[in-house]
Amino acid sequence: MVLQAIKYARGQLEILDQLKLPHTEEYDHVYSSTDAWHAIKVMRTRGAPAIAIVAALGLAVELENMKLPSIAEDVKVFIDEKLTYLVTSRPTAVNLADAARKLRKITDEAAIKAEANGVDVKNAYIKAAEQMLVDDVRDNEAIGEHGAEWILKNTEAGQKGQVSVLTHCNTGSLATAGYGTALGVIRSLHSKQSLKHAFCTETRPYNQGSRLTAFELVHDEIPATLITDSMAAALLRLKGPTEHIAAIVVGADRVAANGDTANKIGTYSLAIIAKYHGVKFLVAAPRTTIDLSTKSGKDIVIEERPGKEITLIKGPRHDGVSLDLNVVETVSIAANGIGVWNPAFDVTPAELVDGIITEVGVVEKDSDGVFHLDQIFSGEDHTAKPSTVGGI
Repeated sequence: MVLQAIKYARGQLEILDQLKLPHTEEYDHVYSSTDAWHAIKVMRTRGAPAIAIVAALGLAVELENMKLPSIAEDVKVFIDEKLTYLVTSRPTAVNLADAARKLRKITDEAAIKAEANGVDVKNAYIKAAEQMLVDDVRDNEAIGEHGAEWILKNTEAGQKGQVSVLTHCNTGSLATAGYGTALGVIRSLHSKQSLKHAFCTETRPYNQGSRLTAFELVHDEIPATLITDSMAAALLRLKGPTEHIAAIVVGADRVAANGDTANKIGTYSLAIIAKYHGVKFLVAAPRTTIDLSTKSGKDIVIEERPGKEITLIKGPRHDGVSLDLNVVETVSIAANGIGVWNPAFDVTPAELVDGIITEVGVVEKDSDGVFHLDQIFSGEDHTAKPSTVGGI
């Protein structure tokens, strides 16, 4: 069974506390938009798609369990204010801003209908928020299927048999409503019995790979190996042929209109390594992550995070034999007083990307090496601002 990080029923929401992973599985109740805001802010829930879903459902739970005004306009204003507040939890996460915009539109439309009342607006919002949860899981499963099929069809290793894949950061059930994007591709290959092995980077400095992706791979009993970020080039050179490594598949926090992709720091170097070794480099992302108003990666401002994420590391005490989960320690791993630069993301140029895996298929470049991402929207507005990435 795929790990379930978000548990929802009408009026009830629980989230898996990711700050306690991989050693402790503990679910927290979310009773309101305020609870959702704090869960996102302190990163008990993280990953751009998951942030949007938890924010939307947190407010849905609050609306379901509170006494609301009878006037439709009053409820609409209340929802609008709460959505504005929720976006401040991670204002740079593109999926969160996109979800808030769509939910505002739905409640606005519900409020202006003839004879509409507060309950009507509430129900319209809750139905839309619940549909976002369903849609995200469905879209992730489609991304996994499209990505797996593309790898098997378009790589030499895939045409011969089972393939291995390297992934970065965490892009699975913990970062989405379920199944995952890049990790969803690995899950799909595994379900087809087409996966030889999965490799994941530890993804310094926040260690989403070693803490979260590794946790999901072990949970799903997928054959997998953890490497440090600096081992990727050696992996492709020394084990690429024997392990049939066909692709590096990563997620995205924002994809610009030209295909430039902002993702967790270290992604850019992986793309360079993939190009040198003749391994396909694929970005797996739902269309909500594609921002057509951001023309290129040059327009994306990269978030810089506290230096202590690099100089300090936190975890349960190990006595040389076993872990003591009751004692959590913070350890310094750098020289005291050293300066630190800690960009959370980098931008991979479109020229290094072989394909962008979406829920409607894999977008490839044309004969001139250009992505045409606008063609996959069918007239829908999927732009989002500001052009800054977020959602660790």
